[in-house]
Amino acid sequence: MAKASADSPAVLRGRHDFPEISGRIGSIVLNGRLPRHFWTAFFLCFLLVLLLLYSITYLIAVGVGAYGIDIPVAWGTMISNFVWWIGIGHAGTLISAVLLLLRQPWRASINRFAEAMTLFAVAMAGLFPILHLGRPWFFYWLLPLPNVHMHWPQWRSPLVWDFAAIATYATVSLLFWYMGLLPDLAVLRDRARSRPAQLFYGILALGWRGSAYHWSRYTIVYFLLAALATPLVVSVHSIVSLDFTFAITPGYHSTIFPPYFVAGALLSGFAMVLTIAIPLRWAFSVQDLITPRHMDNAAKLMIAAGMVVAYGYVSEAFFAWYSGEPYERAMMAQRALGPYSPLFWTMLSLNCGVLQLLWFRRIRRNMPLLFAIAIAINIGMWIERYIIVVTGPSRDYLPTSWGEQSLTWLDFGILFGSIGTFFALVFLFIRILPAITIFEVEELAEEEGKVR
Repeated sequence: MAKASADSPAVLRGRHDFPEISGRIGSIVLNGRLPRHFWTAFFLCFLLVLLLLYSITYLIAVGVGAYGIDIPVAWGTMISNFVWWIGIGHAGTLISAVLLLLRQPWRASINRFAEAMTLFAVAMAGLFPILHLGRPWFFYWLLPLPNVHMHWPQWRSPLVWDFAAIATYATVSLLFWYMGLLPDLAVLRDRARSRPAQLFYGILALGWRGSAYHWSRYTIVYFLLAALATPLVVSVHSIVSLDFTFAITPGYHSTIFPPYFVAGALLSGFAMVLTIAIPLRWAFSVQDLITPRHMDNAAKLMIAAGMVVAYGYVSEAFFAWYSGEPYERAMMAQRALGPYSPLFWTMLSLNCGVLQLLWFRRIRRNMPLLFAIAIAINIGMWIERYIIVVTGPSRDYLPTSWGEQSLTWLDFGILFGSIGTFFALVFLFIRILPAITIFEVEELAEEEGKVR
């Protein structure tokens, strides 16, 4: 295998042996080899978890009007948060499943926490449609249970589509994630010194012994799950976009939404991967396992997805003008010049302007700057979701009913509470399970000739 040039850094740095790789990664979990500020950061996230619980309690007690929705803007930050979170979960599936099928070696060091990120993001996303129902304790009405409430759900309702999409995506992602964990769980079982840890990881490992028979069955099932998960990258967010496309509301009724939403999901998802990966590689001193090559490739995929998103912005504006529909033209003019114009131009600056910095190799390999760009793009993508959800209904076909949404403390409480809960789950995952795939890194070291 040819050595990586300066323009194409190696996927792994240095030379390793298998016990050293498994020992370094496993010690984070088994020995509690955590950085100094780990628990401080977790405590701050836990405070946001308490904020989320308080906000949800207040919302249920007072009603959905407490978070600022009103007629004509009946969809507010709840649906914006839902679309944003479900999009963030897409990068984990892409890294894990699609890159596995394409035999891309650089996925090995980042796929594990990307898969976990998918599960936590989908969990956050599934929370918001339920809260938006107004009576969340009746969420089971969305299920096809004719023998319970004597009729089928309203299949024309986007809530039913979202339930099916989230349930399918979460189930396949969980199976794929757990299947990939089995060999590493066996490593932790064999390396654990305390009896409770041996029992815990031994039960989770499902009797994995690493025999040729196990590896044969594992490889077949792992690739089948990857092939099953790959269409979900496109289908799930396409279904979410149909929540808007099927409406005749100005700004919603657009055939470009499915590919536009999928590209935006990949952009925000890879931005979140970088947001997690950059502090992770620094905090646990694994720069030789998560190298600039990983960051560079993720940034390149962000450029590809971001340019599709930029094309969607241009197409949306062009076809609003080309259609000759006065309400579509008025809606686009209101986005650029109306009450939401500061958010609109901020969105364009972050998602299109800041994105262009990633064309430069030095910036893609400058970790602090890349981290700041990832956070900026995630902020821009949330603003984009909010603008899509709110601006159409606020300028509907009846000018006498036009109005804007007023954001309340509850909107921000639930949003930041969900972000804190997401990162709290990431911290717990890092503490309990290996955040880097042990066996795939060992395979990659052998393939790259990095084994000493």
